[in-house]
Amino acid sequence: MIETKNIDVFYGDIQALRQVSLLVNKGEIVALIGNNGAGKSTVVKSIAGLLRKKRGEVFFDGNPITRLPAAEVIRLGLAVVPEGRRLFGPLSVLDNLNLGACLRLMDGAASAVNGDLQKVFELFPILKERQRQSVGTLSGGEQQMVAIARALMARPKAILMDEPSMGLAPLMVREIFRVIKRLKDTENTILLIEQNARMALKISDRAYIMELGRITMAGSVREVVETDAVKKHYLGL
Repeated sequence: MIETKNIDVFYGDIQALRQVSLLVNKGEIVALIGNNGAGKSTVVKSIAGLLRKKRGEVFFDGNPITRLPAAEVIRLGLAVVPEGRRLFGPLSVLDNLNLGACLRLMDGAASAVNGDLQKVFELFPILKERQRQSVGTLSGGEQQMVAIARALMARPKAILMDEPSMGLAPLMVREIFRVIKRLKDTENTILLIEQNARMALKISDRAYIMELGRITMAGSVREVVETDAVKKHYLGL
C-alpha cells in the first residue's frame, strides 16, 4: 500500500534522509522507531508530498506519487495524523471532523459521511459528548482522539500516524494505542511513527529502526525485539 525506494531528502544543504526504503502492506501496522532527530517525521512529510525528494521513488496503492503535491496524494486516499495534532482550535469537534471529510462532502457523500461520523463516535464516545465544544478547550488526549478521528473521516486507504502518544499521560497513551490496535483489527493500514518503542512494537506486525536519516534495521516485530541493540536502546532491557 505504501512503498518508498531509496529516497534522499535535503533541508537546504543538510541531508535528512539517506536511501530510505520501507514497505507497508495492506492491513498491516508497521512501526517506524527512532530517537528525536532520526528523520521519522521527514519520512511522513516525504510520503505525503510535503517535501521534495532529491532521489528515489514513492508509491501509494501501486501508483507512483514521488512528485505529486500533498493535495493530490490526499485525494488518492492517504490520511495523515500529524505530529502535534494540528487541529483548528477555535472550531468545534464536529467542525474539525467534517473538515476531515471535506472532499467527500464536496462530492455529495453527506449520507455516508454521517454514517462514518457515528462510527467515529462509537470508537471515541467522549467526542460525541464534546462534539459542540471548541477543540482548543479539550485535553491533550482528547485532541489526539480528534486528530485520529479526523483522519478516519476521510475513509482513507492508509494512515500515517506521526507520534500519536507525544505529550500524553500514561493512561491516555494506553487508550490511544488500544484504539490503534482496534483499527488494525478492522483492517486499516497504518504506518506508525513513534518514540514509544515498547508500546508501538506491541501492536505492530513489522518494524523499521531509523538512526540519523537511515533505516538501520527491519523485520518482523519478533525479529526486531530479539536484537541486542533494540533491547538496550529502545526497550531498556
